[in-house]
Amino acid sequence: MIELPVVSKETEERKRKPNWLRVKLPIGPEYAKVRKLVDENKLHTICESGNCPNMGECWGAGTATFMILGNVCTRSCSFCAVATGRPPEYDEEEPKRVAEAIKTMGVKHAVITSVNRDELKDRGAEIWYQTVVQTKALSPTTTIETLIPDVKGNWDALERMIDGGQEVVSHNMETVKDLYRRVRPQAKYDRSLEELHRIKEFGKRSKSGAMLGLGETDDQVFKLMDDLAEVKLDILTLGQYLQPTKMHHEVIDYVHPDKFEFFKEEGLKRGIKYVESGPLVRSSYHAERHVHV
Repeated sequence: MIELPVVSKETEERKRKPNWLRVKLPIGPEYAKVRKLVDENKLHTICESGNCPNMGECWGAGTATFMILGNVCTRSCSFCAVATGRPPEYDEEEPKRVAEAIKTMGVKHAVITSVNRDELKDRGAEIWYQTVVQTKALSPTTTIETLIPDVKGNWDALERMIDGGQEVVSHNMETVKDLYRRVRPQAKYDRSLEELHRIKEFGKRSKSGAMLGLGETDDQVFKLMDDLAEVKLDILTLGQYLQPTKMHHEVIDYVHPDKFEFFKEEGLKRGIKYVESGPLVRSSYHAERHVHV
């Protein structure tokens, strides 16, 4: 007879999703409008691929975060719901379709992200560049944030990727250094910091994000914020990690909103200009506020 491990009542209570993480189902005419536009233009959004809890709120406001270069990633991060595998060849017409969709929606601030395309020599930089340039051409008053992947030290690709005229460039650290091997096995903490440093040196407003609840300690979060302050990061987002499926990294703890507020104050003390911190915060949440900080 196999004995199953005993799960204490305390552990069950700790892992039960608390009330502050409950969100409304996506409904309403604006949500339906965005849903129709995304489907008709065969676009990918991280809202769907990443199972974002704010999809109802953001789509209901007529905004969405577009994901370019397909919806299959070459990485296998333990926290992410995006499919992993060998991506098909990218679509050279995608920048045009994204730009036209943004114009049709009348978006004032657009967020664009992508999967990792490690198999491409330029990491997808040309598609990134063309998407921003063509969006600016069709919607010159629209501001843009690009949430870019790890370029694996290809700094020429990075420069092309961020040279299209976007106002904010974001690259997520995702977690603290000591958890990288488990959470981001194909990434390197110091390399991502270097990418953020180079983004800032290029003259862009820099942004990064991390998840809490993966098993990190307060001191590890402080170290992450110290490192980000060292590379002169402008904007930091902190949100609660939510497990996409049973195959992904488990939630170790649900962090109370008061703790998120505490980390916000700690980030500001370290010189980071703007810190968005809360259980439901995601990289693109309230992104329009980050253009002028």
